[in-house]
Amino acid sequence: MRKVTAGLFTSVDGVVQDPYEFQYDSFDDELGAGMGAFMARTDTVLLGRNSYTEWSSWWPEHPDDPFGQWINPIEKYVASTTLGDDLTWQNTTRIPGDVHGFVRELRERDGGDIAVCGSVTLVRSLLFAGLLDELQLMVHPAVAGHRRKLFEPTDPAMRLRLVESTVTSKGNVVSTYAPLAV
Repeated sequence: MRKVTAGLFTSVDGVVQDPYEFQYDSFDDELGAGMGAFMARTDTVLLGRNSYTEWSSWWPEHPDDPFGQWINPIEKYVASTTLGDDLTWQNTTRIPGDVHGFVRELRERDGGDIAVCGSVTLVRSLLFAGLLDELQLMVHPAVAGHRRKLFEPTDPAMRLRLVESTVTSKGNVVSTYAPLAV
């Protein structure tokens, strides 16, 4: 069975939206190497509508960027009930019907890891549905102070198991968690 993973940049105060506003100069070689390893084992990407809308207008215009070289040709599926089926970004398909059912079926197909990129709403949905195998949080040494956080006060309680944690040379804490079966 394929693994479904998500990696999010976050601030110390838990903000995950618009990380470019708080990353400042803390992105370092270790984060780059970690992203390279993540990209090497991933051959399918899941996106929410907002991430698709933002990224599909940005990354095709930046094909020489290492992330652009990876994300543009990779197989992408978009979770959206408002977008039509005529998605213009290369190798992109809208998920038909039930997203959770689709992800369950996708996990059974042959291939590498399936990554949720950006897409906070989709990450939350898959995590709480028991469909996210690993959640990697890359905590930058900054307080964002505003914007959307990954977890909300009304979320159900959930136990996680720490899989791995490292600190980079610029003070980022990269921690990978897996849901803990209770």
